[in-house]
Amino acid sequence: MNKREDGIGKRITRFARVSSGLAGVAARGAARSLGGTKAISAQNAADLTRVLGNLRGPVMKVAQFVATVPGVLPPEVAAPLLTLQASAPPMGASFVRRRMEAELGKGWEKKFKSFDKEAAAAASLGQVHRAVAKDGTRLACKLQYPAMDAAVDADVRQLKTALMLQRGFDSTIDTTEFGKEIAERLAEELDYVREAAHMKLYALMLQDRDDIAVPEPIAPLSTKRLLTMTWLDGAPIAEFENAKLALRNAISTALFKAWWRPFARYGVIHGDPHLGNYAVRNDGGINLLDYGCIRTFTPEFVAGVIGLYRALQTKDEKLAARSYAAWGFKKPTPEMVTILNMWAGFIFAPLLDDRVRVVDDGVPAAEYGMKQANDVHAKLKAMGGIRPPREFVFMDRAAIGLGGALIRLGAELNFHKLFEEEIADFDVDALAKRQRAAFKEAGVPLPT
Repeated sequence: MNKREDGIGKRITRFARVSSGLAGVAARGAARSLGGTKAISAQNAADLTRVLGNLRGPVMKVAQFVATVPGVLPPEVAAPLLTLQASAPPMGASFVRRRMEAELGKGWEKKFKSFDKEAAAAASLGQVHRAVAKDGTRLACKLQYPAMDAAVDADVRQLKTALMLQRGFDSTIDTTEFGKEIAERLAEELDYVREAAHMKLYALMLQDRDDIAVPEPIAPLSTKRLLTMTWLDGAPIAEFENAKLALRNAISTALFKAWWRPFARYGVIHGDPHLGNYAVRNDGGINLLDYGCIRTFTPEFVAGVIGLYRALQTKDEKLAARSYAAWGFKKPTPEMVTILNMWAGFIFAPLLDDRVRVVDDGVPAAEYGMKQANDVHAKLKAMGGIRPPREFVFMDRAAIGLGGALIRLGAELNFHKLFEEEIADFDVDALAKRQRAAFKEAGVPLPT
């Protein structure tokens, strides 16, 4: 069998694995529907989460992305999908030897002082190994699983099919652009050369923040499918959920700055801000990890986000309309603006409130955002539906992910003051100049 045939075979296998699992869940839902019962039960939703969680590859991330968009999935399905963690059993030593030889050639072990063939961590696209460089520098080697291009291809096909079916059942939110956006980001995640450039970019953008550390990529030991970087010591953030408030607030402040500073000053967001992508250092600072899912925006888009924030402050619906247009919403009508402001008001609420508060402000975490999502969906449906721009997908997901992390930590901060610090003296031309310089130095393509 040649490589092309092998690739096709892997695509077919992947497609079948995903399809068979999802089909079983769908069939049970359909049976309930025909029997006159609720189509999607709690058990059905749990089954779906289990099926997706058992698959190695990007399908888990796809599910999480879709689950963050209000109204696309029923709440009983969206809630468990949001809890999915991209993890998988690690590949063994023989796999590691073959993959490392494929990336660095024969005698690859001689390029390291030591290399641990047992994975330190395993995720959806690859696994991480500890190593030591010839000069004694401790390293983390992120090794991609084989045939991930086939996995992405199969999962994107499934996504497009699922979104098409969703639009057939409920056309309130036209998800056409979602599939395009997610497909592009997933393809980028497979390119570790690009991820290394993103890592360099974040080091530049956060160089004045002593409480945020970024790994350094090691180019001679990296390829498109292998990313070697400096090892950063840190403990999982989840271990600090019951720490003293002062420490939780310090961690949360660093999280907030790590997300909003790159966006407000450079037009960049970390598109996957869940707790697993951060670690806490001994000094209370954080390590920012995993630069595969990075979204860049034009200066005009950033101006639109900040403009919307100001519009919500002043209840200026004309400014809100211009801001939504900058986001990519086509010809926003007054009715559309009013409805979109309901969701935006929920997302921006902690930033608009000039006081020390928690993000969820007394609302049970399991219910946070559900009422708002249902209300927005109902009003959009009555209006005749809407097609959100592709830029909306990761902004929405990332904002919800960051909010979820801050809720888990129970942070009590004045988020308004923190945000105002980041947008003080905002100027779109200054951002454009700053962005061009940083992107050129890091080797990241400018957004279009």
